[in-house]
Amino acid sequence: MKHKIVIFSVLLLSLQVFAENKADNTKINERDRAADQQTADQQTYSKNDMIIIRRIRQEIMKEKDLSTYAQNVKIISVDGVVTLKGPVRSAHEQSRILKYARSVAGVTNVTDEMAIVPAKE
Repeated sequence: MKHKIVIFSVLLLSLQVFAENKADNTKINERDRAADQQTADQQTYSKNDMIIIRRIRQEIMKEKDLSTYAQNVKIISVDGVVTLKGPVRSAHEQSRILKYARSVAGVTNVTDEMAIVPAKE
């Protein structure tokens, strides 16, 4: 009986912590609903676009010191024009991802819509 109470208490505490720390992407989601915003569902599946995305993602994933946020940035390629979206932890991460994307797609073919969101302390 004592173990059941402890397990229940731990679960209850975990739910409370989760509820207090859940992400609120409401503003970002509203921005992405605008007609002029690139979203993942607009991604084309042309061979060229898929190669671009794969090459950029491979370069990002080689960097083991990038945050999980940076490693999961959205890469959208439509007719060779790349849009990068999502949070990164620092300007340094942002510039490194931009460097990789520009080296693959070309400097003028990359739009940066990443947001710097430092880790909470």
